[in-house]
Amino acid sequence: MLILLLALPVLMLLATYHCAKSGSKAERLAVGFGNALWIGALLWLFLLFDGLKYNKIAYWGIAAGVWLMLFGWVMGWWKKKALILLPCAVIVGFAGLRLWSGYREAWLKSIEVPEKIEISAWAPYDEDSLVKRLDEPASLRLEGKLPHMDGATALYPVYSAFARATYPQSLKGLSRQEIYRDYVSCQGTNYAYTNLISGDADIIFVASPSKKQEELAKEKGVELVFTPIGKEGFVFFVNPSNPIENITIEQLRGIYSGKITLWSELGVKGMGKIKPYQRDEGSGSQTALLRWVMQDTPPMQPETEQYIGAMLDMVEQVASYKNLDAAIGYSFRFYVTELLKDLDVKLLKINGIAPTAENIESGAYPLSGNFYAVTRSDASENTLSLLSWLQGPEAQALIAKTGYVPLY
Repeated sequence: MLILLLALPVLMLLATYHCAKSGSKAERLAVGFGNALWIGALLWLFLLFDGLKYNKIAYWGIAAGVWLMLFGWVMGWWKKKALILLPCAVIVGFAGLRLWSGYREAWLKSIEVPEKIEISAWAPYDEDSLVKRLDEPASLRLEGKLPHMDGATALYPVYSAFARATYPQSLKGLSRQEIYRDYVSCQGTNYAYTNLISGDADIIFVASPSKKQEELAKEKGVELVFTPIGKEGFVFFVNPSNPIENITIEQLRGIYSGKITLWSELGVKGMGKIKPYQRDEGSGSQTALLRWVMQDTPPMQPETEQYIGAMLDMVEQVASYKNLDAAIGYSFRFYVTELLKDLDVKLLKINGIAPTAENIESGAYPLSGNFYAVTRSDASENTLSLLSWLQGPEAQALIAKTGYVPLY
C-alpha cells in the first residue's frame, strides 16, 4: 500500500507532463482525475495522523492548491513560467503550517496556572469561612491535646468542618497560620501519609494509599488503621467541545497504557491525537487510576507537558480553550464539581453510568469507593474519640452538607 502511494504520484506526474505536451482532452481529464486520487490519498493520510482542527484547513488548502496547479498545467491554463509556483506553494504551505504548530506548542507551554486552590476559603474559624456547620452544637467537644489533622486537598472542606464542630472555640483566637501549623493542615495526600507515619499528624483524611505509602509504613513499623467515613467517585473529564459522552474502563486502560492514541479509535472524529494527562505518583487521584483503572497494567510514561503536579493544573488544562480540546484528565467528583465548578469540563459516563451522587451512593457508578479517616494503631484517646464521632450521624450530616456522599 505504501509503495503504491509513493509510486502513484511519480507515475501521475509523468503522465501529467506527457498530456500537457500532446495529450487529448479526454486524456487530460483522466490525468486530472488521477491526480485528484493520489492527492486525496495523501490528504487522507495526513488527516489520519494529524486530524487536529487547526491543521485541517492548512492540509486541505495545500491539497487543493497542488491539484489546481497540476490540473491547470495539463489543461494548458498556466504558462511554463507559472509552474514554478507549484513547488513554491507547497513549500510555503508546509513551512507556514510548521511555524504555526511550533508557535502554538510554545504558547501552550507558556501557560501558567496556580499550583493549588485557595484553601483558606474553608479555614475552620474564619467568620466568612465556607465550611458547613451543624444546626446544633456537636455532641463531642475535645479538650486537652488535640489531634493534628491533615489530608487531601479535595477533602479539606469536610475535615475543616469536623474541626470547627469538635475542637474548642478558644481556637478562634489563634491566627489562621497557627491553626494550619498545629491543628488543621492540608499538605495533600502524599505528604499527609508521610506526616502520619512520622507522627507529625494524628489523623488524615485521604483515599486509599499507594504501594509506596504502604511500604513506607511497613518500613517504619507503623500500623495504619483505615476507617471509612464517606464515599466518593473517581471521574474522567474532557473539554466540553469534545463530543464523547461515555467511555469504558477498558478504553481508559487502553488510553493510559498507550494502546489507544487517537480519538477516532473511540468513534470521535476530528479530534486527532488523545492528550492524556497524569498526576504525580503518590497523589490520591494517581493511586485511584492505578488501583481502579489500570489494575495490573502499567501506565505509559507521560510526555513532560502531560505530567501534572497539582490536581488543579490538570482540570484547568483540560478546561482551557488554550489547551488542546483533545485532552482527557481525571480527579474526584467533589473536587471538580464543587471546588472548581467555575472551570468548564465535561464529566464522562463510565460504562454508561454517570458519576452522580445517587449512583455513587448506590455503587452503580463503577469507579466508586470510600474515603477514609486514617490513624495509627497507637492513636491517642482524643484521636479515638474523634474517630468514633466521625462514624456517627453528626459527622455524616456534615459530609452530606459539604457535598460528599455519606456512608448512610
